[in-house]
Amino acid sequence: MTRTILSLADELSPSEPLRIVGHDWGSIITQCALAQRPERFRAAAILAVPHILAFETNVERYPRQLQRSAHMGLFQIPIVSDLVVKARDFRFIERLWKSWSPGFDPGADYFEELKLCLRSSMPAPLKHYRAVASLKLTREMRETIAAAPIVVPTMYLHGERDGCIIHEMADDQEEHFSALFEMVKLADAGHFLHLERPAEVNAAILRWFAGH
Repeated sequence: MTRTILSLADELSPSEPLRIVGHDWGSIITQCALAQRPERFRAAAILAVPHILAFETNVERYPRQLQRSAHMGLFQIPIVSDLVVKARDFRFIERLWKSWSPGFDPGADYFEELKLCLRSSMPAPLKHYRAVASLKLTREMRETIAAAPIVVPTMYLHGERDGCIIHEMADDQEEHFSALFEMVKLADAGHFLHLERPAEVNAAILRWFAGH
């Protein structure tokens, strides 16, 4: 996926560096892209998943995160996880949304669109998680990000009510960024902070990009 993003960057802007935004898995992919080819990016904004090395350190300090990440283990089990996810019209996914972004209701139409996407694409949405089970892939990804601090100016945004990745997992990650770095934690926002608080999230990112 990182190669795809870098190829897209080359196609969209072959001569000028780009600005990039990544949420959740997109945050990890963005970190890999910034580490591999920093010259392709002017600035970055990543949301909801902090620098992978900070995550590794903080999960030892805050072991309750392991329970929040239990879905990752489940999704790596073929057939079983497919059945669990699809049961009762994707009830499991609705429960994840409610626990990840407490009090946030995107509306019935949003969920219907989400379920339509899942019905037509399963089990593809779970294959990201199953790729994590590949020790070779995981090792390569970690080595890429850990090779050196990220040198692209980066903003990080996290909701303080995030039920998927607790906000403490983002603590002390600035040591992994050697360029300008800013962290924004939004009170009363959960994992899907860009949907819950779009005006604040967009304003923060635009302010960051305007300065870079």
